Amino acid sequence: MVISNLNIKLIEDRLGFINKSVTKMKRLSNFKEEEFLEGDTPAIAESYIRRSLEAIFDIGRHISAKTAGKGVVEYKEIVNALNNTGVITKGLAERLKLMAGYRNRLVHFYHEVTDKELFLIVKNNISDMEDFVKEIKAFIEKYKKQAKPRINF
Repeated sequence: MVISNLNIKLIEDRLGFINKSVTKMKRLSNFKEEEFLEGDTPAIAESYIRRSLEAIFDIGRHISAKTAGKGVVEYKEIVNALNNTGVITKGLAERLKLMAGYRNRLVHFYHEVTDKELFLIVKNNISDMEDFVKEIKAFIEKYKKQAKPRINF
């Protein structure tokens, strides 16, 4: 796999954004269902989920463009490119495909998304985002080691 000029700062900035959102969603996951469903909490959760998914696929698009040698736009294609080049594991790739579908649901079928559904995602699926961050960080560490200039004597 040939990797050309990854923008590490961009990737790390997006990972930081995901981590901050995950921290906030974990706080929301501590709510009892009744508490969560009150007020603006579902809208807040939806915003964190949607923006985190956008950051995940922005990172994936950038890495796949630099590792697969072609720009990929479709979210499931991004996931396949990351998996095929060994950036992420097959297990995470399967979960990311589901996340891609959910991102589309949030954006295009927003009127069908229920508050209870958002509650269940915050309760049960935030670890998928954490797994993405871990696997991308591991990939970046490998990349940095390979990219270090060598001095020959």
